[in-house]
Amino acid sequence: MASIHRTTMTPTKLELITGWLPKQSWYVGGAGTPDLVKAGGFRLDDPEGAVGIEFMVVVDVAAAQEPVAYLVPLGYRGAALEGVPGEALIGTSEHGVLGTRWVYDGAHDPVVLAQLSALLRGEATPQHQSLSDTLDPTVTVHGTGPGHDHGSDVRIRRVLRPTEAEQGPSVRLVAGWTWPDGTAARGVFAAVTPK
Repeated sequence: MASIHRTTMTPTKLELITGWLPKQSWYVGGAGTPDLVKAGGFRLDDPEGAVGIEFMVVVDVAAAQEPVAYLVPLGYRGAALEGVPGEALIGTSEHGVLGTRWVYDGAHDPVVLAQLSALLRGEATPQHQSLSDTLDPTVTVHGTGPGHDHGSDVRIRRVLRPTEAEQGPSVRLVAGWTWPDGTAARGVFAAVTPK
């Protein structure tokens, strides 16, 4: 079960994501700096205990646009990850307990992707985002059938929409977040597309 350390990170996760997010091809914000607030998410356990895994939802509340929810899967590592593209590194941060952490976009981290696939197969259990040793029953997997083995593609939804339905994929991961006005929303975080 995930252990959450009550400590500081410098820079913070939101500060790292704020600098990284506008450089992504799927970013739909304007030319200015995003104004991000943490809005939800969950964690998964690394069976080896080496990589922290978090699926964080951030909402951009920049005044020039309607709020936009983004899913940022994160892999927290104690050393640099070899063999991934340079843009996979979101940044480094000093963790008050664990020391320097390399923070990666989970879409490029093999441990994060393996655990996401395990969750979609029913072989991993989602954990609460900010409470140690606590399951998160609000994170659900819908659908059955082919598509969550090695012959399929798992697609992470980067820009979140408040809908649990989706055409095509046989398996989808659904979870929630909270809009800045306090309204709860749920949507598809990831979906499996058979090859």
